Amino acid sequence: MIPEMPDYDKALYYTIWGQWDNLFLLMSRTDDDLLAKKIERFLYDYHHSSSQKNVEQSHNTLLYYLEHALQISSPWMYEIE
Repeated sequence: MIPEMPDYDKALYYTIWGQWDNLFLLMSRTDDDLLAKKIERFLYDYHHSSSQKNVEQSHNTLLYYLEHALQISSPWMYEIE
């Protein structure tokens, strides 16, 4: 049985491949409130901001958060007893 992909992996995949509908669904289903807020900010800027700089900034903020979260939650970081 394959374990389900964590929200951070899904968010990274959806963000890289531009799957905004799936990213929106993940935003509403995740238990990580900070992840949901970062996704919400990015999607709002992507659809409503007239400034490309705002879109890039919120996109980068989301990616930085995902990178940090994945480093902390990666299985290779756990010790085997």
